Amino acid sequence: MYIIDEELERKEILKRYKHLIQLISKSASREEKRQVRRAFTVAQKAHSGVRRKTGEPYIYHPMEVARIAAEDLGLGPTAVVCALLHDVVEDTEFTLDDIRTIFDDRVAQIIDGLTKIEGVFDYATNSIQAENFKKLLTTMGDDVRVILLKLCDRLHNMRTLESMREDKQLKIASETQMLYVPLAHRLGLYQIKSELEDLATQYINPQGYQEIIEKLKDSEEVRNKFIKEFAEPIKRELTNKGYSYTCTARVKTITSILGKIENKGVLFDEIYDIFAIRVVLNVPFEIEKESCFAAYSLINTIYGEQKHDRLRDWISKPKTNGYEALHFTVQANNGRWVEVQIRSQRMDEIAEKGLAAHYKYKEVKEGQLDEKLDNWLGKVRELLDNQSENAIDFVNDFKLNLVIDEITTFTPKGKIIILPKGSTVLDFAFNVHTQLGINCMGAKVNYKVVTLKHKLKPSDQVEIITSKIAYPKEEYLTFVKTSRAIQGIKNYLRDYRKGFYEEGLKKLEKMYAELDIVFNTENIERLSKYLGVQPQIDLYYKIATDVITIDDIRLCFDKRKSKNSTWMFLRNPFLIRRDRDGDKLTLKEEIKKQIENNPEQVVIRQNMENLKYITATCCRPVPGDDIIGLIRESSIEVHRTSCIKAVDEMSKFGHRIIKAKWRENEKITFLAGIRVKGIDRKGLLQELTGVVSEGWNINIRGLAMESSEGLFEGTIMVYIYDAAQLNKLIKNVEGIDGIQSVRRI
Repeated sequence: MYIIDEELERKEILKRYKHLIQLISKSASREEKRQVRRAFTVAQKAHSGVRRKTGEPYIYHPMEVARIAAEDLGLGPTAVVCALLHDVVEDTEFTLDDIRTIFDDRVAQIIDGLTKIEGVFDYATNSIQAENFKKLLTTMGDDVRVILLKLCDRLHNMRTLESMREDKQLKIASETQMLYVPLAHRLGLYQIKSELEDLATQYINPQGYQEIIEKLKDSEEVRNKFIKEFAEPIKRELTNKGYSYTCTARVKTITSILGKIENKGVLFDEIYDIFAIRVVLNVPFEIEKESCFAAYSLINTIYGEQKHDRLRDWISKPKTNGYEALHFTVQANNGRWVEVQIRSQRMDEIAEKGLAAHYKYKEVKEGQLDEKLDNWLGKVRELLDNQSENAIDFVNDFKLNLVIDEITTFTPKGKIIILPKGSTVLDFAFNVHTQLGINCMGAKVNYKVVTLKHKLKPSDQVEIITSKIAYPKEEYLTFVKTSRAIQGIKNYLRDYRKGFYEEGLKKLEKMYAELDIVFNTENIERLSKYLGVQPQIDLYYKIATDVITIDDIRLCFDKRKSKNSTWMFLRNPFLIRRDRDGDKLTLKEEIKKQIENNPEQVVIRQNMENLKYITATCCRPVPGDDIIGLIRESSIEVHRTSCIKAVDEMSKFGHRIIKAKWRENEKITFLAGIRVKGIDRKGLLQELTGVVSEGWNINIRGLAMESSEGLFEGTIMVYIYDAAQLNKLIKNVEGIDGIQSVRRI
């Protein structure tokens, strides 16, 4: 608990201010230092007496954002001024005109971009949902410091997230993982990206996070000893050759380790690149490339065995976010594979500080952009210019623009077209020209005819084949990757369907009259919601083309529908509570009533007497798992908090989140599955099923095994009571001779 001591707080504020001045003292002029002093005075006055949820004075927050901007990103005095003032216009009586008068137009412009928009942003959580994220990018203008400072702001909010309610933590952590982490990655901010990622994981998957922390701690002594022995000959040879350098070990982020364990089904001990050796050469810019390759050759001489498929040369061809380095994997003397990274000091600073370091090394004025990032922001502006795009579609398309893995393809005349990895022929066509995409019916890739769905590879030469009778179809949206292709298809379909508006409107009015339903806006919206289609264009198009019939309308408005019908029973096998007057409570009313009684959480009751809920099939939560409730139309859908689908939805619809927990002492079985890999031998299957069904008295629902060349792989579906029982089962199966890995699916 935070204890208020105003004298100690005053000393702490002064200490932080002096540190800020020290950070900018080398580069700042006397006038710029005065600006920082002025900004500090304004912020301190504006936030006087206000405290954060942690109990600390509010001024700590803008000062910490300013410190991150200056110390971690190396931004200059203007950014520090804006960081100190970033909440002043939003939360206090100061206006943007006041800021412009006290400071200047540039500071006011950046503050305007940083200021939250009245009535749209969530003041209680400082959380940005889909619509807000779009507005953030709309207001960024041409000064990328708006984004950089917003990332610094988010980082400090994540560092202090423990003071928030649990459902708010999940909401903010999900947004961070789905939007801010890839944004930081795209801007090359490795330090911020890694910390944001791990902080988000800490709240989304606390159990997995803690397990990796403990395993890293347990293996730290052995790991450090190995690193020292491995690096010793490298240091010796580099010193003998006269290099000035640093050689350190970089441990993989907790999120990356968890991702490998979950996605590749490997054990912690089987991940060979948990750490990497990083060699940073202090050499002049003119010889850094040849120096890095010389060091690469030297290390290959020391450790001769190399994984050639793991060589990554981002020096000859840097990543699109500016990252430059040589990555390769060699075999240590004990047979273990180790990743080595080589870069110059300049490359290292750009890798850690991303875009901010470009100001220093490319002589770009602070706030301006280098060419590659300007091109990327140009793509974002294209999305922003499309006024018809709704916020959720915008966020999805924006995330496509954050793709780092790209391929270079060519037109027949040699023009370079850069696309995200996994792009198709149709993506290529739309990225050359919209009309080419609309009339595309196939292509010749390296002189061979292929279909629209054909996935392109690096260096492919593509000649698009068109036809005047070829037009986009809705199913094309399922295989294109680029936002330009998605938007081109959507725009065409929207314009095409507009032509059916009048016909659909007349048919709908006629059908409403036939069913004696009032033809008004309310009833049209009710039908749209019931059918799950967009009102206006999509609705009238489907009515005109007989996709939606009078029977669909009748079902929507039929008040005689029985709640006991088979369909309703399967979808909603729950009892509906009634209030004291005997009226049914809607799901919204039921949730409201539970929240009033206990605002921290809604209890998911196993006997279903209190609240409609369904367990999600994508992650199959069981008692003992950390769970979250997502509000649907007629039920609550329960997911594990680490479920990627739930995280994605929480990042866009934070208002639908309810933190849930299992009711204790309920013995109900749940379906779960485990994936088993190992060396095949006689009697293994019998021993495996014996351990599961006899040793643990667990019912097996399904079992599928495949064996090839002495190895086997299989899936076992079982009924269990809770996560603890499942984890015990996994450990017991791991103890069977020949079993190499067991993981929950």
